[in-house]
Amino acid sequence: MYAVIGLGNPGKEYANTRHNIGFDAVELLAQRNNIPINKIKFKSVYGEGRIGNEKVFLVKPQTYMNNSGISVLDLYNYYKIPIENIIVIVDDIDIEFGTIRIKSKGSAGTHNGLKSIIYHLQRDNFPRVKVGIGKPVNQNHDLADFVLGRFNGDDRKVIEVALEKTCEAVETIIKDNVNTAMNIFNAKSKQAQE
Repeated sequence: MYAVIGLGNPGKEYANTRHNIGFDAVELLAQRNNIPINKIKFKSVYGEGRIGNEKVFLVKPQTYMNNSGISVLDLYNYYKIPIENIIVIVDDIDIEFGTIRIKSKGSAGTHNGLKSIIYHLQRDNFPRVKVGIGKPVNQNHDLADFVLGRFNGDDRKVIEVALEKTCEAVETIIKDNVNTAMNIFNAKSKQAQE
C-alpha cells in the first residue's frame, strides 16, 4: 500500500501556480492510471486505485501548504501505511528548472510543506520527488509572490515534460523501489544539466 501526496494550496486562485506542482502531478498520475480523485476525507481530496500490483492513494491535502502534515498524519494513522511508502511530490526552487530529484529521506530544507509533514509524522524517512520550478531572476523579487505565480507559455511546456517524468518516477518507486527510481531519474537530471 502506498500514498502519493501532492503538495499545493486549495482554491482556484492557486491553480497551476509553481507551488501547486504537487497537485498537478497527482492529477496527471490519476489520469495515467485511471484513478478518479473523488473522495473527501483526511482533510484531503483523494482517490484510490492501483499502480502495478499495489493499492495506491493519490492525495491532495486541503489544509494549505504550511499544514500539509495534518492531512498526511490523519491518512497515516488510519491506514498504517509504512512511512517509506508515503511518497511526497513537492516544488523545489533549489534544483535546476524543469528537472526532478528523488530523495529517499532527509530534511525539509526551506519547504514549509515538507517541514509540516516531518513535524507531524516525527519522521523524515519518506521518499520525495522534487520538481525544479526555477528561481526569481530578480534578487528583490518576493519569494512568496514567485512561488504563487504561474509559469509563462514556454516554461509551462518545460514543466509539462517534468510532470510526465515525475509520474514515471513515482510509478517506478511503486513498481520497483526508490533506489531504482533514483538511479534512473536522478541520473537523467544530471545529464540534462551537463
